[in-house]
Amino acid sequence: MVNIMKNEYDFSQGERGKFYHPNAEFNLPIYLEPDISEFIKKLATVKQTDMSSMVNSLLKSNKELIESLQYTS
Repeated sequence: MVNIMKNEYDFSQGERGKFYHPNAEFNLPIYLEPDISEFIKKLATVKQTDMSSMVNSLLKSNKELIESLQYTS
């Protein structure tokens, strides 16, 4: 295996914080099982929306259901 790293790098012309964005939001990758992905994809097509919106909608409704059950016990 060939070492492609240099012994030294010159960062004297570098600009600190060039790519820093304090308000940047990070989206976590969510990996769906194939059957769930196919189900969401079909449902999103029927509802004429994208998969991300469909998943968020389903999760919000489940969250509301879970919260309503927790506070009624």
